[in-house]
Amino acid sequence: MRLTDLQPEDMSPLQRSVLEEASSGRRGHVPAPLRAWIHSPELGARAQRLGEFVRYNTELGAALSELAILLVARDWGAIYEWDVHKREALKAGVEPHVIEAIRTRSDPLFQSDKASIVYRYVKVLLETRFVPDALHREALNAIGESGLAELVGIVGYYSFVAMTLNAFEIGVEQGSADLE
Repeated sequence: MRLTDLQPEDMSPLQRSVLEEASSGRRGHVPAPLRAWIHSPELGARAQRLGEFVRYNTELGAALSELAILLVARDWGAIYEWDVHKREALKAGVEPHVIEAIRTRSDPLFQSDKASIVYRYVKVLLETRFVPDALHREALNAIGESGLAELVGIVGYYSFVAMTLNAFEIGVEQGSADLE
């Protein structure tokens, strides 16, 4: 890692409390990007809370969330994020052929209309930085305003995670060669 990988004994009380909050939360461990964010404890605290929400508590459910996260990881070439969320996507029921299609940057066939819409919405947003009105209306009809707000939140948060992992080279050495 390109920043000092602080150990608890080297942290301020505030940094340790952020670490303890993260590890005692739903994840049960310290998320990888927090190793960098902990250098700014306020950033770390807020980011890990947002991460816990977008990972576990949106109305989209695990499969649609993991689908979006994989698209972000692929877009950024974030090896560690890809590896972690590939496993989580499989557990959540994302089909292996969908994961492979995302990895190879091809368009998968979906059994679910919602999954297809989430895939297209996230892909277009990442590629063009905008979403056409027709696709936006289609997504609104499929997942509602709250679901759509949460979907964009997932994309934004996991882009932040990917940038952190890539900029500070976190987890690269343990990552697979899937994205190469």
